[in-house]
Amino acid sequence: MKHASPDELRTAVRKSYGDIAVKDQTGCGCGCGPDTTGPAQLATAMGYSAAELTGVPEGANLGLGCGNPHAIASLCSGETVVDLGSGAGFDCFLAARQVGDSGTVIGVDMTPEMITKARDNARKAGVSNVSFRLGEIEHVPVADGTADVVMSNCVINLSPEKAQVFREVYRVLKPGGRLAVADVVASAPLPDALKEDLKAYAACVSGAITAGQIESMLAEAGFVDVSIRPQDQRRELIKEWSPGGNLEDYVVSALIEARKP
Repeated sequence: MKHASPDELRTAVRKSYGDIAVKDQTGCGCGCGPDTTGPAQLATAMGYSAAELTGVPEGANLGLGCGNPHAIASLCSGETVVDLGSGAGFDCFLAARQVGDSGTVIGVDMTPEMITKARDNARKAGVSNVSFRLGEIEHVPVADGTADVVMSNCVINLSPEKAQVFREVYRVLKPGGRLAVADVVASAPLPDALKEDLKAYAACVSGAITAGQIESMLAEAGFVDVSIRPQDQRRELIKEWSPGGNLEDYVVSALIEARKP
């Protein structure tokens, strides 16, 4: 955004996703996609399996995201997982199954309404190895060297200070810890109208940066074994974010992996 400050961008994003939580909306809240598309269909389009969707607490899956970070997370029993931008808790609850009772999952979200919703979902489902913390992903409320894995699904693009996010991820990871992210990556220069559209920013479009920029930020933060793999099969999902808007010509879903030495 040409004239929006980082705090103004965060405020716009917080309001957008607060409204989604309060209204139980499906998807990004940008008016995209057919009205008949439910959260299960959206999650399937992101790459989640029927088995993953089974047994998730009701109300946790809001159809938000652009891919499936679990496909690359390789979670193991007993691990500690931090999920950035945890929303209503969908990915946290999936991770909780995989790490088991001996593991821990911490969801972080800057939207109070989402935190409330996620905590209610955990309480109703009786899930005890998950907790949710209010905070910004540029200043993660987690101690140094806590996590075996940091996950995120289509959230880091929403930050106006992405390099700071990656530094925070590096800080909270244990030595040898892994980053597993699904996010949108810019594949072509965005039209000026999109770049200056605050609603498009909150809808995970205008804040996208290139794979090269992400690689540089991760390397500068100290990460090794960086891998960014575009997921062309998610093209139709992005197309539905704004039918006729040709968003798929400018951004692509990607799976992003890295490791702290």
